[in-house]
Amino acid sequence: MINGIINVYKEKGYTSHDVVAKLRGILKQKKIGHTGTLDPDAEGVLPVCLGKATRVCDLLADKDKEYQAVLLLGKVTDTQDITGTVVRESSVECSKEEIQKIIAGFVGEYAQIPPMYSALKVNGKKLCDLARAGVEVERSPRLVQIYSIDVQKIALPRVWLKVHCSKGTYIRTLCQDIGESAGCGGCMESLLRTRVADFELKDAYRLAEIEAQVLAARSEHSQGELTRDDLTQFVKATDSVFLQYPKLCVEEKFSRLLYNGNPLQPQWMSDWQHFYQHTILRVYDHKQVFVGIYQWKEASRDIRPIKIFME
Repeated sequence: MINGIINVYKEKGYTSHDVVAKLRGILKQKKIGHTGTLDPDAEGVLPVCLGKATRVCDLLADKDKEYQAVLLLGKVTDTQDITGTVVRESSVECSKEEIQKIIAGFVGEYAQIPPMYSALKVNGKKLCDLARAGVEVERSPRLVQIYSIDVQKIALPRVWLKVHCSKGTYIRTLCQDIGESAGCGGCMESLLRTRVADFELKDAYRLAEIEAQVLAARSEHSQGELTRDDLTQFVKATDSVFLQYPKLCVEEKFSRLLYNGNPLQPQWMSDWQHFYQHTILRVYDHKQVFVGIYQWKEASRDIRPIKIFME
């Protein structure tokens, strides 16, 4: 089984679920999961976790993201993007300067109402399924953080945006909200996700590229299953997403206690003297095999696992 993370370039027309399904066929393994839904018409970075790295999925979904989007002013649709049914059209009366000022007002924390056409669930039912059935339900606003919006170009009625935002932000909804503030409405015409945490667009691989490399690796692999070592060009190690945390290695004589999931004592680490100022740690065994992410607990004066990746 291959364990690690692939930075996939999701192409237009694929759902995130489609990408996972295709990778299961390409890699011939079932344990694969994506780190956050991208709309079918959206493109860009979609980190996909393989094997034991699927335990990273929820952690990566919580990370900040960057997008490039085109806002089309004067047109409102039921899906908040250009693929939906147009429900209202208006002339754009704002000047470029007024549009820029309105957009700047969205930087910071703001309460965003999730769109009906989304995968969020209400009473166990997906909003998108309810929307397709013609049912609209009340949604509570959710606080999201817009760290920055760079207006790259304005050619009314279109505005090209680069957005850096927190998890849970719907760029479609941001586009519609900007349009409403401008008095003419708006929708998202296109979307490209350029970064998720440390996964960037320049390093993303299309499915066809991944398949070609896997086929090449299989042709050179005489026996047994492929591992990450056979595909290091595009499969990143699981611990690569945690490099911001200090690394500690448990001495061999304490290996059994480590593998059994016991709380760890600082003196079991070869370099424990340097970790005290950090609460989150990367822990490895004496063979440099990544075990998991741990946290220092002041009350018990020991190190306890947050998430284990070793089986």
